[in-house]
Amino acid sequence: MNSNLEQDILSRRTFAIISHPDAGKTTITEKLLLFGGAIRDAGTVKGKKTGKFATSDWMEIEKQRGISVTSSVMQFDYNGSRVNILDTPGHQDFSEDTYRTLMAVDSAVMVVDAAKGIEAQTLKLFKVCKMRGIPIFTFINKLDRQGKEPLELIEELEEVLGINAYPMNWPIGMGKEFLGIYDRYNKRIEQFRTDEAERFLPIDDNGELAVEHPMKVTSYYSQAMDDILLLDEAGNAYSEEKIRRGELTPVFFGSALTNFGVQTFLETYLQFAPTPQPRITEDEQFIDPVEHDEFSGFIFKIQANMNPAHRDRIAFVRIVSGKFERGMNMTLSRTGKSFKVTQSTQFLADDRETVDEAVAGDIIGLYDTGTYQIGDTVVGGKKTFQFEKLPQFTPELFVRVTAKNVMKSKQFHKGILQLVQEGAIQYYKTLHTEEVILGAVGQLQFEVFEHRMKNEYNVEVKMEPIGSKIARWIENEEDVKESMSSGRSMLVKDRFDNLVFLFENEFAMRWFADKNENIKLYSLL
Repeated sequence: MNSNLEQDILSRRTFAIISHPDAGKTTITEKLLLFGGAIRDAGTVKGKKTGKFATSDWMEIEKQRGISVTSSVMQFDYNGSRVNILDTPGHQDFSEDTYRTLMAVDSAVMVVDAAKGIEAQTLKLFKVCKMRGIPIFTFINKLDRQGKEPLELIEELEEVLGINAYPMNWPIGMGKEFLGIYDRYNKRIEQFRTDEAERFLPIDDNGELAVEHPMKVTSYYSQAMDDILLLDEAGNAYSEEKIRRGELTPVFFGSALTNFGVQTFLETYLQFAPTPQPRITEDEQFIDPVEHDEFSGFIFKIQANMNPAHRDRIAFVRIVSGKFERGMNMTLSRTGKSFKVTQSTQFLADDRETVDEAVAGDIIGLYDTGTYQIGDTVVGGKKTFQFEKLPQFTPELFVRVTAKNVMKSKQFHKGILQLVQEGAIQYYKTLHTEEVILGAVGQLQFEVFEHRMKNEYNVEVKMEPIGSKIARWIENEEDVKESMSSGRSMLVKDRFDNLVFLFENEFAMRWFADKNENIKLYSLL
């Protein structure tokens, strides 16, 4: 591999931002883009009346509700690094999309609300990161409002998440009395709401403010100094190795809304965040971004109608190794078919530009005519292989869906097929009548589906809830008889024509298992 390409790959930093809804994840994404020069004006999620919406929220329903429903991809350059941010859905109903996105990054930034601490969704997403062993950087947000004591937040982080924490900086005051942060790593104090020229104050060898300043006589300053002394003596030791292994999280305090502490966080993060990491194949080979010369990547997301005017579909590819060049030949490992890639794109939410070149660590979009599936591997060389499978969730909620206008049957089926391929909802049909049943992890996914069918495919749908069911796939399909299907254990087919039982409840599933011991059932994640 030539040294220029290697340098390009090593300059990449690809991460996802994870949090509970409303912790300020989309706001921090905006501010990072602002520093990267990718946008000139950050629109906050809250300012709906002004018509300004967050850059990373592109779907109509996201703008109406002020939530991130899909995972956006944004790229910018900063201090010699090429940064790829994946802004994930905060809403728990979209955990499946988030889960897959976390398979495409090398580190994660966890945003925590200082007033609320660790919330349910944060915990769930954190566990996924931990399972993958990816480094986690923590940004404790909203210091400009009253919140929990900093030491309490650190303790909560360690106890609830089971990870050691190392505060890189420490707040001086909070809410209306927020004066700034004591930067342990850069050995300086960063003042809140001050002129740029006076933003940073030096500290001396004893760790005290090195200049005369009104802050020195406040109780907030002396409290912060006491806390820092405690952290120095009894806190965790700093270890780059443990950060890399995901065993220690560097913690930063700040306020994304007032854009305080975000730049300090970004600059420090870029120093310690991992470069593109190797990925494992199904036959347990490691594909190293630098050592493996040939292009390879995997599809972790498919999004229909990012441009409603053109009804297009984009397959998002995480490049694992080598270099992508527009016009190159690529092979889809699943089918063995080769094709020339002439249309490719990079993103800033819904703003796109054609990309001619990209390297390992980057995320690119390939225009999709129905060729790709989530989890597909694409390679540039002669030798094909398959990266390990991406997880799929077992849905818990189910609805029967029909088109309100039977004359729109063609658009109805086309819309369902395209939206199902994105992976947020799962498709089933009854055996003989072929009624359409959709499954999802959360209710909001059905609402988004209904909204998009109406707005993007001009089809109004009728959804009849059939409640929560327990879906189980079958290892030995050949032994299944249609007579096993009943109201309490409905037999359907999924989109790949695999047989699936939808059980009414745990009791119905146990009853079925007792009666049909030879049938081997299994679930997805």
